[in-house]
Amino acid sequence: MSKEIQKEEGELEYHDILLDLIKGQSKKKKDALMKILYGGECIPIELSEKATDLSTEHDFEIKAFNLPTAYEEELRKPRKVRIGAIQNSIAVSTTESVEKQRNALWAKIEKLLIAAGEMGTNIICLQEAWTMPFAFCTREKKKWMEFAEPIDGPTTKFLSKIAKKYQMVILSPILERDIKRQGQIWNTVVVIDADGEVLGFQRKTHIPRVGDFNESTYYMEGNTPHTVFETKYAKVGINICYGRHFPENWAGYGLKGAEIVFNPSATVGLLSEPLWGVEARNAAIANGYFTVAINRVGTEVFPNEFTSGNGLPSHKDFGHFYGSSFLTAPNGLRTPSLSRVRDSLLVAEVDLNQIRQVRDKWCFPMTRRLPDYAKLFNEASQLDWEPEIISKSNPQKKKK
Repeated sequence: MSKEIQKEEGELEYHDILLDLIKGQSKKKKDALMKILYGGECIPIELSEKATDLSTEHDFEIKAFNLPTAYEEELRKPRKVRIGAIQNSIAVSTTESVEKQRNALWAKIEKLLIAAGEMGTNIICLQEAWTMPFAFCTREKKKWMEFAEPIDGPTTKFLSKIAKKYQMVILSPILERDIKRQGQIWNTVVVIDADGEVLGFQRKTHIPRVGDFNESTYYMEGNTPHTVFETKYAKVGINICYGRHFPENWAGYGLKGAEIVFNPSATVGLLSEPLWGVEARNAAIANGYFTVAINRVGTEVFPNEFTSGNGLPSHKDFGHFYGSSFLTAPNGLRTPSLSRVRDSLLVAEVDLNQIRQVRDKWCFPMTRRLPDYAKLFNEASQLDWEPEIISKSNPQKKKK
């Protein structure tokens, strides 16, 4: 990637530019634009003093919002939950030892998790493969495979103490080494409940084969589709990275009762940024739950040049990971994005009662046609299936 593109990719804060343009409008126009672009305005939450001090001392951003529910119910008490997301760059050069890279990331993320705990966050998710650089572009096995660890490995032990201290559910995406399956590698999120105990794990369902995303060199599709975890605060699902491109995948978590679906990701600007603000938001609306899209930040440079069979010259970096993490409510209201370039913490307070309120309004669960979809998907999953197209040579048959 050229230095000019790197500079443009890494320095522009598109959402800040957009909000600056909106600020120059009259209140009527501003309200209309915010309603169209973001579904309305979220209410800022005051940051705790300790969280503010941590963000200043360690140079990370905090954005915190309240997403108001439609109305307060008479019979059900509010189910207020504070949801968090962390995005970050790597902490040291990829040329450093595995242990030094991992330990530096532990030290960095600990500060953001403490800030989240001080903000009263109940459930928080980290970015995809947060304990390492996203080295799967290189197709190299040496060194990068050493970041893999068991579900109950050192990273989980490290996070369990923080989870227990702050009574905070932590979703930790790691490169998993499956000891029970001859050391097989998976892309996995470990679910640590508020008591510090491991509740379970979700493995990545969809593996990309596009551009520099050479992940199938390391791991294949997971075997835990659409798992929903009943944590202390909410029922959560985890749709890892590439799975966000599949509406059916998002739907699976909703059908199994998820109230919040997290999408920990690692994706670069020149590939996916036009899609980023659309997919998770659409999923929240279509499925009537909260979604949290999380992406890492920065440009990670690797020691050796690599190519990906796509005709591009050999290069040493993946491109710019553009951050821009955000949360969306079932009614389509979304938070402003986090930074494209900075380590950041997002905290959003929501009322889970909104899920039923939105479903009552739109009646999606009642009006969808699951038997029709099931019939089509079952037929289409057969290798000899051919779609029926109505034409003059193949007229439509009358139903009896």
